[in-house]
Amino acid sequence: MKPFSLFSLFLFSSLWLATAGATESAILTGRVRNVSGAPVADARLALLTARQTVAAVATSAADGGYRFDDLAPGAYELAVTAADGLAARLAVSLVAGVETSRDVVVAMSPVAETVTVTAEVGLVQDKDELGQIVTVIPRARLRERAISGLSEAFAEEVGLSVQQTSPTLGGVFIRGLVASRVSVFVDGVRYTTGAQRGGISTFFNLLEPSGLRGVEVLHGPQGAQYGSDSLGGSVQLLTATAPLTASGLEFHGESSAFGSSAFAGFGNAVRLAVGTPRFGSVINLAGRRINTLRAGGGIDSRAAVARFFDLPSSRFYGERQPDTAFTAYAGSLKAVATLAAGRQLVFHYQRGQQDGGKRSDQLLGGDGNLVAKLGNLMLDFGYLRYDGQRVGWLDSLTVTGSFNVQREERVNQGGQGNPTALIGAQYERARSVGVSLWGSKSLPGGHTLLGGADFYRDALRARAFDANPTTGAAAARPRVPNGAYFNNYGFFLQDAWDAAPNRLRLSASLRYGVAAYRARARDNALVGGRAVVEDDAVRVSAWTFRVSGAWQLGRGFVLAGNAARGFRPPNMTDLGSLGLQGNGVYEVAAPAVAGRNAFIGTTADATAVSTGLPVKQVIPESSLSYEGSLRYRNGWVDADVTVFVTNVNDLLTTQTLILPPGAVGTRLGTEIITAQLPTGAVFVASAASPARVRANFTDARIYGVESSAGVKLTESWSLGGNFTWLQAEDRATGLPPDVEGGTPPPQGALRLRYQLPGRRWWAEGVAAAAHRQTRLSSLNLDDRRIGAARTRTQIQNFFRRGATVRGFVEAGLDGRFGTADDRLRLTGETLAQIQARVLGMATSAPMFPALPGWMTLSLRGGYRFGERHDLLVALDNLLDQNYRAISSGIDAPGRNLTVRYTVRF
Repeated sequence: MKPFSLFSLFLFSSLWLATAGATESAILTGRVRNVSGAPVADARLALLTARQTVAAVATSAADGGYRFDDLAPGAYELAVTAADGLAARLAVSLVAGVETSRDVVVAMSPVAETVTVTAEVGLVQDKDELGQIVTVIPRARLRERAISGLSEAFAEEVGLSVQQTSPTLGGVFIRGLVASRVSVFVDGVRYTTGAQRGGISTFFNLLEPSGLRGVEVLHGPQGAQYGSDSLGGSVQLLTATAPLTASGLEFHGESSAFGSSAFAGFGNAVRLAVGTPRFGSVINLAGRRINTLRAGGGIDSRAAVARFFDLPSSRFYGERQPDTAFTAYAGSLKAVATLAAGRQLVFHYQRGQQDGGKRSDQLLGGDGNLVAKLGNLMLDFGYLRYDGQRVGWLDSLTVTGSFNVQREERVNQGGQGNPTALIGAQYERARSVGVSLWGSKSLPGGHTLLGGADFYRDALRARAFDANPTTGAAAARPRVPNGAYFNNYGFFLQDAWDAAPNRLRLSASLRYGVAAYRARARDNALVGGRAVVEDDAVRVSAWTFRVSGAWQLGRGFVLAGNAARGFRPPNMTDLGSLGLQGNGVYEVAAPAVAGRNAFIGTTADATAVSTGLPVKQVIPESSLSYEGSLRYRNGWVDADVTVFVTNVNDLLTTQTLILPPGAVGTRLGTEIITAQLPTGAVFVASAASPARVRANFTDARIYGVESSAGVKLTESWSLGGNFTWLQAEDRATGLPPDVEGGTPPPQGALRLRYQLPGRRWWAEGVAAAAHRQTRLSSLNLDDRRIGAARTRTQIQNFFRRGATVRGFVEAGLDGRFGTADDRLRLTGETLAQIQARVLGMATSAPMFPALPGWMTLSLRGGYRFGERHDLLVALDNLLDQNYRAISSGIDAPGRNLTVRYTVRF
């Protein structure tokens, strides 16, 4: 049976079952108070489902009392907002035929929250009552941290690390894995596509942070609930909720403007919301201009002049880094319509765009090239959702249809600044359409059963051409075959069981997932009269599961555990890549070397020798993860420590390609092999490193400790912090595995906060630090963003090409460029003298054999003027520390003053 037919059968069967009965109602009551204990009148209360649709609304009375009648049993989020902007969120669980009472205390925007709506599909829960670890980032923290893009919001969080590939491109590490091994969802809709690159997150920062109400990060494999690609974890983005009212028409809005010194940047976001008892909508519009970056100390640690000449970048072009400016725009609309009691239709659409971006790490920020443009980065994403409560036999039923279009255009010229090198242009548009559904039912004995299915189809349109600066343009092979498609679908079942109410909670999930890929030669243009894409088709499937539990030991202690299996099928990038990649490496997939007796190299650099393992088409990665947690919470202390281990099987990475002798002069994809080492490693003209091939090279193990604690020292003072320690190793050798992006070092943060209850201002000091990372693989050491390896040939190329074109080099006494007496203007050195100073007698060496440790100090504070005005001031990196997070293509901002002013109306 075809996949879509099977999915349709499941869909209609589920809808038929949903009409086969009725469920009994529940009631929720309580009071709203402020931190002084006084009742709060006219507070708006919204009861939200796990999918963030509004199930019911109410307004508190003069005594703070509220009441919700005739509710479907299940788990909800109770969101409360007072007239003066004070707010609260809490999870409530309603039982059929029972009146539940929950009082609420509203306060200033919290810096930590415990309510999660994504950890278990369809349920709203307190994260400390779960078997797995969840990080909740509230809107207040998003405003403080996310200045140039969304990825910045994940700094200073336990188990997470920020990857800033370029000024525009960013992502997040979860438990040592990043990009294609971390899935991303928006309101429960899959955002990750089958065209996702292996080591970077191209489209993550097109998601506008000002349009979100919060972010949840699920640590560890989430394959049973959310399908493939979540070996490290899953990022769940929650967009702003469209309001409904208890009666009448309400209109609300806010405008938030900021300025930031390190980026010389500024921006503004406007949110408008209108609500009636049956219809509500929210619009968010945002724009920001990020200008040239000043990193710590006013230097770029891996600039081309630093990498190849061992000289500080500031001596060549000042303290601000060229090629780091860009402009971003975003807009979103969410609308909700109440069709009938307990029946809602939700529409969401968002657009994101970045203009003027460049891969600065390929230009003067790393390789020294002349062209590395990121053009037309655009996002169109949306969904239409039906959300019903008490639909027949089911407590809830949700059906969602979605679309997701991600576009990019890259223009690159390699050769360390060779002005006559080919200029390659690559255009890609990944279009994804999806449908998902799930239904839930509370059963006797404390069980909440949920079942569902999802189907996503990703199709890629790709065009490419190479332009010779002298002779003109010609068609080229796209990075991934044009017309390739990737189907990703699955069926899942989940049971959450309150085995002993308020004592023991267990949860289990099971999923069967399938992925299918196809590429056809006929969909791709000939290059030089030759076919450069082979017909290829791959179909894989897997079972994944998750079992977890949380045991309330008493006296505030909780013992929790979780075991899960993850699954990542090879996607379009893994199966079809060919050509020069964003990391400056020429890469091929198995079909491109079929029949050539090709082997996998031992490393990812020029030292590789043959492993004796033949190159073959890649297979899925899988993981098995175990974790255990001990938590403690009372009115003054909130602490937890988690130990985990994740085994990744059939790790998919890139290794040096080894070919038999005599390969020089033959074609490798669209390129001619120009050189071959005695070991069999081969080179093409467009890349300085040897060609690589994607392969399931080894198995890896990642294990570590995640811990966090918060202590309320007095009514006004609180102390909080976290620490994360990770280690990754090849299970065969114990050495660092060749995982794209590397492994983040041990790191942590400490926060001291002052906030007097009932007062309008707060202040805090933050210290963040990371240890020196010495465990770098050959892939990491060769990466310009991490080890920044340099060879004599690369130094020569940059000296005679990129540095000469930019005027850093002057001709010698013979008056001609490109001869031995050319000199670096700044020092008067010749090429031979620079090579001897930088490398000594060696032929190559990494600039950073280890990733340096760092520590920063920051001060932040906020003040509320009346009921409608907020001022946020942050002075980050007070000591102007120069540092770089692992796998980032730019250094972190130096001393930085950010001011944000928000007005509500």
